[in-house]
Amino acid sequence: ETHGITFRIQVNVKELLDTDVLLKLLFHLPVNYPSTPPDISVNSDQLTRAQCMDMKDKLLEQAKKHLSEPMIHDLILWIQQHLKYVIKPSAAVCSEKTALSKGTSTEDGIWMLLLHLDHMRAKAKYVKTVQKWASDLRLTGRLMFMGKIILILLQGDRSNVKEYLILQKTCKVDVDSSGKKCKEKMISVLCETKVQSQHKRFQTFEVKEYSTLDELQKEFETAGLTTLFSEFVPPLLK
Repeated sequence: ETHGITFRIQVNVKELLDTDVLLKLLFHLPVNYPSTPPDISVNSDQLTRAQCMDMKDKLLEQAKKHLSEPMIHDLILWIQQHLKYVIKPSAAVCSEKTALSKGTSTEDGIWMLLLHLDHMRAKAKYVKTVQKWASDLRLTGRLMFMGKIILILLQGDRSNVKEYLILQKTCKVDVDSSGKKCKEKMISVLCETKVQSQHKRFQTFEVKEYSTLDELQKEFETAGLTTLFSEFVPPLLK
């Protein structure tokens, strides 16, 4: 009653090279949890002390986003989905990734993702969040507004594209009708494909507004994405 509750959870997670990592997570829930975040300890025989500390810091950051609501299940799901992006890989893995990034062709290559959002209530905050994710994941492309149509077009390493999609679906990016922070539930993946030779690579990520469908179409045509536009955008107007 005065010290709260402490419990341990063990979970297997796929790491960078698809090997299983056994995480030993210790959560101490204070009496006023969830208004106060839990104390967290992370241990693993397969990770260094520095990696465990880094993971703990990241989990505490996530916990602060879930104040006043039960969060342990969300934190475990988050670490399962993000472990490979959270821990700092070993020198050998770093060297391997550097060698791949310097080459012109990796196994996965450059991928493209086209998303449709139903609405943005907290537009300014939402846009800022999308820009930060794109920057952090080194993704280029466009966040496009045309009337009620909202599209996100991304290009980048396949793993980073997939990481963006995880963030988009699992983080609280908007507010509901009562003004409470909420996750994005009205999102459609229109297309996820490898960038082809006829596609122009975007050099930056930009937020753009278009007054007409023709303007939006020209954006796609300039990027060599005429087929993508004709297949997925006009149906959104119906």
